[in-house]
Amino acid sequence: MIRSALASIAREISSALADTPVTTDFVAVVKAETNNAGANLILDMVAGDYVDRNYDAAAVDGRIVQIATLNGPKVTVNIAKVMVKRLTHTGSTLRPRTNTDKAAMVAAIEAKVMPLLREGRVKPLMDSTFPLEKAADAHRRMETSEHIGKIVLAV
Repeated sequence: MIRSALASIAREISSALADTPVTTDFVAVVKAETNNAGANLILDMVAGDYVDRNYDAAAVDGRIVQIATLNGPKVTVNIAKVMVKRLTHTGSTLRPRTNTDKAAMVAAIEAKVMPLLREGRVKPLMDSTFPLEKAADAHRRMETSEHIGKIVLAV
């Protein structure tokens, strides 16, 4: 049920599959959906044991971008998988960036992404909306990791 919901949502967004903790065998799903080619780009928030599976799910010359480490920052890597597939595994986080860097990113998002949002060509994936008074309920929803998309507090 969850897998088919994720696949349906992913197809609606961009015909790519979302790599999320609720998909237990995402490697098989990615392989099936890409005719065994693998994903060209994987954004990983999990790390930990997902790293090796990301390498399996990635296409030759694929890219994995680490944007968080929910399962922990330390992993053992089979570097042969990286070499054979010519993978690029990189990472990014905003915290150590300078205010100047962050301001440049905001300007780029304003110039390139906001017009797409305003025109309705790109839409955020929304899971649920809670009134501000129900913030604790929204947090509980988030803690379940069963949500797909943004959880919003209405003020």
